Amino acid sequence: MITEPADGGSGADEYLARLPIGERPPLPVDGAQTWDIFPFEGELQVRTLAAPERPEPPRHGEEGPETCRECARPDSEFLWTDEHWRLGTTESPSGLPAVVLLWPRAHHDLFDLPAEQAAQLGPLLQRVERALRTLDGVARVHVNRWGDGAAHLHLWLIARPEGLLQLRGSTLSLWMDVLPPLPERMWAANAHRIAAVMAADGGTAHV
Repeated sequence: MITEPADGGSGADEYLARLPIGERPPLPVDGAQTWDIFPFEGELQVRTLAAPERPEPPRHGEEGPETCRECARPDSEFLWTDEHWRLGTTESPSGLPAVVLLWPRAHHDLFDLPAEQAAQLGPLLQRVERALRTLDGVARVHVNRWGDGAAHLHLWLIARPEGLLQLRGSTLSLWMDVLPPLPERMWAANAHRIAAVMAADGGTAHV
């Protein structure tokens, strides 16, 4: 059982003080580079750990919807939309069968997403996963949320091809950039399929 320290906790400064700022941390002997799903091989080294920036620079759209490019995009630029949500894809094909992003229509991050929309999120993620899995040769769909670049909540849903076991797990997003991109024709056909399946259960397809 973990109990709170008597002094109330170590704090951020104490955490940072123990890090090797300005140095290269050692490459762990059993780290990700040893996994059979890691996409790179050869001699690797950890980057020098940069000093922290505090306060952090603002993310895109941090000042509100009037500064947010996602809020300004018309529905026609998305695959599918409804009253509260919009589903889009990357600007160009990746090396995977499908990569889509789910945004709330209104300008929210996860921590301030209204309760009603938060309750919609789980079932909606299921709908999007089911749509991606109607594509030929998709074995799994990975759901990711990072949120360090933009303040408008966006969740990535990434299709993993069936049989490519090296692409399993947490390195799938790295393989996404390594593999040769899909032909435009195949990418567009997959996008159309996803939009149509989503619209069959409500909302509007835009491709």
